[in-house]
Amino acid sequence: MNRYSSFSTLAALAGVALAGCSTSHDAAQPAAPAQLPQLTQATGATLSACADLATRIAYPDTTITAVNSIAAGALAVGGKPVPAHCQVLGQMFRRTGPVDGKAYAIGFELRLPVDWNGRFFYQANGGVDGSVVAATGPVGGGGPLDSALRQGFAVLSSDAGHGTPTPDFGLDPQARLDYGYQAVGKLTPMAKAAIKTAYGKAPDRSYIGGCSNGGRHTMVAAARYADQYDGFLVGDPGFRLPLAAIANIAGAKTYAALASTPGDLGSGFTPAERRLVSNAVLAKCDALDGAADGLVQDTTACQAAFDLARDVPTCGGARDGTCLTAAQKSGIAGLFAGARTESGAKIYASFPWDAGLAPDGWAGWKFGSPTTRDAGAVGLIWSVPPENPATFDGASYALNANLDTLLARVGATKGVYTESALSFMLPPHPTDLAQLKNRGAKMLVYHGTSDPIFSSDDTTAWYDALRAANGGDAANFARFFRVPGMNHCAGGPATDQFDALTPLVDWVEKGQAPDQLLAAARGAGNAGGANADVPASWSAARTRPLCAYPKVARYKGSGDVEQASNFTCQ
Repeated sequence: MNRYSSFSTLAALAGVALAGCSTSHDAAQPAAPAQLPQLTQATGATLSACADLATRIAYPDTTITAVNSIAAGALAVGGKPVPAHCQVLGQMFRRTGPVDGKAYAIGFELRLPVDWNGRFFYQANGGVDGSVVAATGPVGGGGPLDSALRQGFAVLSSDAGHGTPTPDFGLDPQARLDYGYQAVGKLTPMAKAAIKTAYGKAPDRSYIGGCSNGGRHTMVAAARYADQYDGFLVGDPGFRLPLAAIANIAGAKTYAALASTPGDLGSGFTPAERRLVSNAVLAKCDALDGAADGLVQDTTACQAAFDLARDVPTCGGARDGTCLTAAQKSGIAGLFAGARTESGAKIYASFPWDAGLAPDGWAGWKFGSPTTRDAGAVGLIWSVPPENPATFDGASYALNANLDTLLARVGATKGVYTESALSFMLPPHPTDLAQLKNRGAKMLVYHGTSDPIFSSDDTTAWYDALRAANGGDAANFARFFRVPGMNHCAGGPATDQFDALTPLVDWVEKGQAPDQLLAAARGAGNAGGANADVPASWSAARTRPLCAYPKVARYKGSGDVEQASNFTCQ
């Protein structure tokens, strides 16, 4: 059984059927035409007026609350001034929750450039949503390199149906569904109609993208709303978010048992010990791509080359950062292989051994998130029934949880909660993207190999299954790029800054499929903010090609190892 087919086994254990994870469905997928359609290029228009949009935009169940004219240069992204544009604020589907009596609405912001390129970008935001952040449209990678808004896109951002970035909204069954997938379905036609009102024409091309939960939103949109978007930009996707959160809670229980200081999960795997393991991984894997440069490019080969039990010293005495105890090796290796419940059921995916385990960004997700973000989301947003917010204690919930029970509750339905979290959060039929493919739409996916919360192994398994469902090759409509060393969406010892949106547009509208993305390290002086995890031995301007999987960036054998031009994708 491959890693992806095990998804359906897990769903069955949780009491739900994830039909999209079955190989029988994939085998029944109709054959796509030999030549896929080529979509035409977008053409622009000019916004003639901003202030009157407050009265001109009219859409069912929609209230425009403010319209503001934003001068050129008043907003900057990555040190680059954004041209003049119109900011439209509003809400959809105002209502009172029948369970908790609270006010709900889908809040949004739409930014409309004066000089419009004819394209629409839905900015899928991260975390538990709950905030209408500036609709600028990140282009991918760590640190803001550019923005879709600056490039001339009309950009939409939303709170996904609840007004605070806390999990309490999970008591409301409709707010759960809006967060999972329905907000995208409701906002998309409204935004397109508003754009048509503003410019006298609808967008020629529509794109959706985001990282983390934003990547999940985008993958769900690819499965549910393939007719609405032409390009899908997916970053570090938590597309099985409830399961990843439970796996992280399992990790917290393991680190609590290993902790040298009771209550301090990080003392179960200290910074010195994480550096020890990262360096051991580099010792075995760094040169597999032809250059000892602090990056593990050949992630797949590294998993066979590195062995925690063999390649890291075992403590004969006290823990001092130069060794791991036998209990640490057993517990940590088990988490990397894929956390399991008390009954032995695998919860989520394996994680690859990589060089990015030492940074604080890695530690924050592993040791801080389980008792806060993960516990709150599992207990309040996804469980049936939800916990009581008034008495909920995230630390106690996570550290004393029965993992089999958590799995069962995120797969359950009861009473007003008629759709389980494994239904409303996950993309249905994730390897059946026939509609997207056959209409000429494209998907570009990237994932950091040192992501501590959503595993690049999980995304790799999905992409392998997608390839299998399409005759062994999905590269004519979906491409996947692993980012060596990158933590969750950014950071880590990595060349983590890149523009993935421009290559996606060129692929959708010009037929120029990306074989690689050019990525740079964020050294000192970077306008988007320096990455403190970049090793001092690297050039601050290091570049690398990110290669379309399964190809790997390999050193050509000569030339400056700091330059992408001296590497090739093989």
